[in-house]
Amino acid sequence: MAFDVATIKSRATQGAFFKRQLFGEPPVVSPTDVDLSGKTAIVTGSNTGLGFECSKQLLDLGLSRLIIAVRSEAKGEEAKKELLAGRRSGKAIIEVWKLDLSRYDSVLAFVERTKSLDRLDIVVNNAGVSKRIFEIIKSTGHEETVQVNHLSNALLTILLIPVLKEKNSPEHPGHLTVVSSDTPAWAKFKEKNFTPLMSAFDKRENFDDQDRYPTSKLLGQLFLRELAKRVPPSVVVINAPNPGLCKSGLVREFRGTLVGYIFSIMELILARKPSVGARALTDAAVKHGAESHGQYIEDGKLAP
Repeated sequence: MAFDVATIKSRATQGAFFKRQLFGEPPVVSPTDVDLSGKTAIVTGSNTGLGFECSKQLLDLGLSRLIIAVRSEAKGEEAKKELLAGRRSGKAIIEVWKLDLSRYDSVLAFVERTKSLDRLDIVVNNAGVSKRIFEIIKSTGHEETVQVNHLSNALLTILLIPVLKEKNSPEHPGHLTVVSSDTPAWAKFKEKNFTPLMSAFDKRENFDDQDRYPTSKLLGQLFLRELAKRVPPSVVVINAPNPGLCKSGLVREFRGTLVGYIFSIMELILARKPSVGARALTDAAVKHGAESHGQYIEDGKLAP
């Protein structure tokens, strides 16, 4: 079954959102449930927040090799030290690989590097940005939020599919987990009436700092829905967990503004700890098989 954007909309009403944040939680995945010994995983945007906590949880499940895919290698090395702290020496290999989603050449170089891996079992596409200021990426000509959250992530996803296929089997396919959100259901998506569509996002007059992030995530969901129709789960299992509202640095550019103030209050009342939200990513990446292909996953449950 293909990823259903309507499902997100029905489950992301204001009432449903508040109920889920206050009373719901993603399940804990324990070493008695899953053993990742011998396996290799990539987590993008893993030097902080959800990506860091997901990486930590995968290592706790016995993961043998973790690749931290980050824009800043220095910050990646700091995260590596923190992840290794307290762990038995030699039990897990952690590598820091550069991945700048604002540049296509960085995505291409990263994927080329993955081809040299002995194996690749899990990819968690977590990296994203929420920008307050309109900015065009010179090397691509596209607005930064859409470039990072949709265009480059889509390219990365497409190019990693043959790598995952080659390094796994139809009986035991690799997993590609793309982090979802409640926000696509709230997107105004005023650009939908423009032709051509994508160039509308590159015009300053169309930029709405409060709507651009939700719309960029919606574009990603529409892409996943079509991708899941074309790529069978025997090639790679693709799913989309929603971690919910979590305490993170995603909206740090809005600090000091009215929007930032309102968001801070929401965080204080409703937000999950990153370690709790990250359980959604971990659960989707290691606990769900072909039945989750093309599916939105909420608190460990498929949302068909």
